[in-house]
Amino acid sequence: MIRLSNGHQFSYIAASGALAFDGRGWPWEWPLRWIGLLDPLCFTIVTKTLTRHPRKGTLRWWNPFGCVRFVSGGTVNAVGLTNPGIDWWCRQVGPQIGASGLALVGSITDDDPETVGAMAAMLDPFPLNAIEINASCPNTQAEMMRNAEFVVASVSAVKSATRHPIILKLSFQQEYVRIAKSCEGLVEALAINSVPWAMVYGNRASPLARLGGGGVSGQAAQPQTWKMVQELAAATTIPVIGPSVWEFADIEKLRQLGASAISFGAIFLRYPWRPTSYVRRDRALLPR
Repeated sequence: MIRLSNGHQFSYIAASGALAFDGRGWPWEWPLRWIGLLDPLCFTIVTKTLTRHPRKGTLRWWNPFGCVRFVSGGTVNAVGLTNPGIDWWCRQVGPQIGASGLALVGSITDDDPETVGAMAAMLDPFPLNAIEINASCPNTQAEMMRNAEFVVASVSAVKSATRHPIILKLSFQQEYVRIAKSCEGLVEALAINSVPWAMVYGNRASPLARLGGGGVSGQAAQPQTWKMVQELAAATTIPVIGPSVWEFADIEKLRQLGASAISFGAIFLRYPWRPTSYVRRDRALLPR
């Protein structure tokens, strides 16, 4: 369990985008919510990541799976941060979340630390449980060095702009241990992103090659994401949120690797009823 400075405690996370922008899920998930097979109250819910301005990306509402493919033990997606922008969220979603009873974390990203800080300030009036900084993903070693500095600067900007606790979302191709250690005392939890296709499958052609290859999530990404969990838990004092759950037994495996909370992401796409089932089953097994 992770306890944030504002008193919010959580053991289970619905990862960014799994339950849309408001925590109630995407339209194709609503029937499961109506009959109780998907219960948003089981999770602390991270909103789909917001940018300062609307971003078209590759997700199309009339064909939501056009940028997603199923692979053995997981998914690959190239959604591309599709979102209507933070102004829309502040008008349409933020004013409603207090009445929803849901525990929400607002996820934000931008290429400029000052802009990330300004976005955090825009979210400050709303009763969020935390803000997630979805850090960018570098490619070359030089970019990795710049990215580490950018991430720390972004965290500092958000810390100065908000009363909310901060969750920092890192990627396998970043210098994640170095970044995390630089952010001790600034962020209250670490989350883990999907893994670029080539880092999982090498030269094998991605079914989303036309969209750049995409990011792999779920069981297929466990060798990379679970390595991150183990290394971050050993190297930093910041609690780590363990991702890539696919089977129920993965929850305990992640705890053994050092995860303080459990995140459900790609599994919502493939088996949207499983996260709620797993949480209910896990809670029943925990000591009372």
